[in-house]
Amino acid sequence: MEKDQNKKTGSNEQHEHGGGGMGMRGVTRPMAEKKLREHNKQMHEGGDDKDKGSDHKMEMDPEMRQKMLHMHHMQTLWVYWMIVILGVWMLFSPLTFDYSIGTVNPSGGRAVWLSMEERIAFMKWSDIISGALLVFFGWRGLTPNRPISLWVCCFIGIWLTMAPILFWSPTAVAYLNNTMVGALIIALTILIPGMPNMIMYMKMGPKVPPGWSYNPSSWPQRWIMMVLGFVGWIVSRYLAAFQLGYIDSVWDPFFGEQSEQVLNSSMSHSLPISDAGLGTIAYTFEFLMGWMGSPARWRTMPWMVAVFGILVIPLGLVHIFLVISQPVVVGAWCTFCLLAAAIMLPMIPLEADEVVAMGQFMKKKMKKGEGFWKLFWKGGTMEGGEKEEHAPELMKFPQEPGNVYASSIWGVSFPWTLSLATLVGVAMVFAPGFFGVSIHDPAADVFHLAGSLVVVVSVICMGEPLRIGRYLNVLLGLAAAAAPWFLGAPTGLSITGIVLGLAVAALAIPRGPKTQRYAGWDDYIK
Repeated sequence: MEKDQNKKTGSNEQHEHGGGGMGMRGVTRPMAEKKLREHNKQMHEGGDDKDKGSDHKMEMDPEMRQKMLHMHHMQTLWVYWMIVILGVWMLFSPLTFDYSIGTVNPSGGRAVWLSMEERIAFMKWSDIISGALLVFFGWRGLTPNRPISLWVCCFIGIWLTMAPILFWSPTAVAYLNNTMVGALIIALTILIPGMPNMIMYMKMGPKVPPGWSYNPSSWPQRWIMMVLGFVGWIVSRYLAAFQLGYIDSVWDPFFGEQSEQVLNSSMSHSLPISDAGLGTIAYTFEFLMGWMGSPARWRTMPWMVAVFGILVIPLGLVHIFLVISQPVVVGAWCTFCLLAAAIMLPMIPLEADEVVAMGQFMKKKMKKGEGFWKLFWKGGTMEGGEKEEHAPELMKFPQEPGNVYASSIWGVSFPWTLSLATLVGVAMVFAPGFFGVSIHDPAADVFHLAGSLVVVVSVICMGEPLRIGRYLNVLLGLAAAAAPWFLGAPTGLSITGIVLGLAVAALAIPRGPKTQRYAGWDDYIK
């Protein structure tokens, strides 16, 4: 009987999380979560009808919050001890591995801003100082209610992720050690235990934004982003290993040695650091940030959604554009570079809806007189919306993969027009080669750029909040139709440009289906 009752209780608690909330991440904090749920239930049951939807019923007294904070800290104490242990590890890493043995130089004879002696010294002292700071602030973090110490540790983890790229780490072991420990420190400070001291100010409220038909921050909505970020991290890490000199060659199944030409090109060398290494840093943050926050993070952590959106959307677009410009600027292709861009591309429409929901929350609350920065850093609650999600639990993926996947791409639809435009864009890219036009010919450059951009625009606009952007394909199609005639392209290629270009322009006119609701943003989906 007791065993059955425990099962029942666990099932009820799981249900109250709404299909996978903060407590469903494997985090050891059940008692604090249970207290929070009990308090929330009492507040909702005890509230008068006239107070329904008010912020007052969402408030918890400071004493209750303090008790929850101490309980939560006690149950996650192992996390802060791990920070101290990793600090000791970093403190002695330069002595253990000796960064002056097995040193390498960047690929392609690239000149860097530090000499070999400076690279060794900078990495050694970076690890020693970082390790000492982790020990000191990790030890302080063993005491509850010290969020600044935990944030300092988090930024040290970010620094450890970046230092091997900034200092052109002279040995592969230093690069591996820093990047892995840095990622672990970030996870231990703000992912596993949750945001430092968030219990002291977080407010209960809806998971589904008011006027929306689904929750853009649900776990099913985020798992694809995390998988893509992890795969992108592996690909970029492989390319960075070549640029930093840890491996002698890059395998390319289609373009052979062209990959090394791209990675050692003047375009790549124009940056003071490895561009593949910079991509590795970005993918590291994207992968880790996918885990951050509850399914209501669109209103509880606006700052995080904003930073995540910047990493994915504008910086992602820059990354994609640099990759597709390689045949024009360098005159060569790189399979793994294209793969990295292809991984980033679907992340943009998948993340756009969460940024829109966060923006709507900020705008509505600011209209009511609340300060921007307080909302931005601490979030808040919101009237309306739905407490429970419509998406299935992520843990049901092995049993119901179809249902979970379908809920993962809510907000994205695949109109036949944009799907066909994507294929036409691919045909544009390969058209010059079909007619025997050299990759260095200006007409080929037009087809490569226009075709690649058509693919980018079409895929991004499959995200319903960004659907209006499809009109850019009209300009791209007309450019592909007209430009070859002025660049002396073969007649066959020029006629092909007219057919494909006008097809792309025509396919951009229909809007296609709109399957979800986005409150006020519906007016911009035209």
